[in-house]
Amino acid sequence: MKPRNLAILLTTGLAFTTTACGGGSGSDAGGDTTITVACQPAKTAPKQREAWNEDVATFEKAHPGVKVRSTDQQPCFDPKTFAAKLAGGQMETVFMVPVTNYADVIAKKQAKDITGSADVVKNYKDIRQDVRDMVTEDGKVYGIPNVSYTVGLVYNRALFTKAGLDPDSPPRTWDEVRTAAKKIAALGNGYVGYGEYGGGNTGGWHFAQALFSRGGEMVQGGKAAFNSPEGKAVLQTLHDMRWKDHSTGSRVLIGWESLMQQMAAGRTGMMLGAPDVVTDVIQKFQGKVEDYGITGIPDGKASLTGGEAYMVNPKATAAQTEAALQWIDFQFNTPGKGRFDFARGKANGEAVGVPNNDYMGDSATGKALAEQRKVNAALPVANYEPYVTGSAGVEPRLEPVKAQELYAVLDVAMSAVLTRENADVDKLLADAESKANSILARS
Repeated sequence: MKPRNLAILLTTGLAFTTTACGGGSGSDAGGDTTITVACQPAKTAPKQREAWNEDVATFEKAHPGVKVRSTDQQPCFDPKTFAAKLAGGQMETVFMVPVTNYADVIAKKQAKDITGSADVVKNYKDIRQDVRDMVTEDGKVYGIPNVSYTVGLVYNRALFTKAGLDPDSPPRTWDEVRTAAKKIAALGNGYVGYGEYGGGNTGGWHFAQALFSRGGEMVQGGKAAFNSPEGKAVLQTLHDMRWKDHSTGSRVLIGWESLMQQMAAGRTGMMLGAPDVVTDVIQKFQGKVEDYGITGIPDGKASLTGGEAYMVNPKATAAQTEAALQWIDFQFNTPGKGRFDFARGKANGEAVGVPNNDYMGDSATGKALAEQRKVNAALPVANYEPYVTGSAGVEPRLEPVKAQELYAVLDVAMSAVLTRENADVDKLLADAESKANSILARS
């Protein structure tokens, strides 16, 4: 997963002292329990920051004796500093961890075992079991998930209509994607039916997404497994769309935002992406609200999953741990409160309505959240129903070990089929397999 999930905002914020950032002493001079919490919105998002500060005040009033100090380092998760901050004991009492880092943080004992206290989060058992399992090791719980999603297919409904396609019946298979892409590209010069990446690790990342959707594997038994019929289908389909159908465009895109910008410009029909892509295309890159929809990933054998959890600093005292879980409960897990105050979010201009988080599934809490999101929607929720139905039951897949290194290797293959008509798919996969196995063999 790229560091682009829902808790990530922009810019950098205030610096705090070591005592403020760590989980050390739990009391100040007045005997209060003090906790530090990550992910306060930045000053450049004043309405969201004001809402957060209001939540802190509300929480403190409801929990006399607890003081909350917010750090607003943004992005909330910075891969350049995360490991060093953890190793140096500088992490907040409550800190966010993306799904790609769960296993490493747990293995290094950098998150507190909260098994006996998880029920302080009242809706903990409403979180989907498969999502809870991701933060559970040997029966012990190390975090409270608060975001979970799978990748789908984002598409431009206006272009579908213009190309004679039904926007309420988006592609369900890769063959249907290819057919739709040809019709969109046939609209004329400058139209791209299906957008894809060829570098910056985003090419390899999307290779993995397309591979999983076909039922393939990236790694099995500690060795590369993508040199397979499914892996060949990924590259061959993309090659044929580029050189036979001319439906992918001629530009090789690299940066993650480049394809979203192209989508927002209204001349690209489809791309792989999670629901937050819709949010960014509309809110960040000013795409037309009514134009964009999302459906389940084509073929739907499995889908790359993303998400995040909040964990507790292992140095936290018992009092801090309880206060930390109470904060997580209030701010991230209660319908109508904190980040789930959808009415406030709508009033603040947020893109309420995108089904960007299914971590509660069809539990009572999950149903309440879905209903409140729909009631307060600022976006056309009907445009996202194909994703809600199409992604239901799709097996979520975690990224492989050494994911970024493997993605870099597969960038070469993705770029090759997009830039060379005579690209040899079998050789590209064999070369990538050899390099990947060398990477996987390293301790």
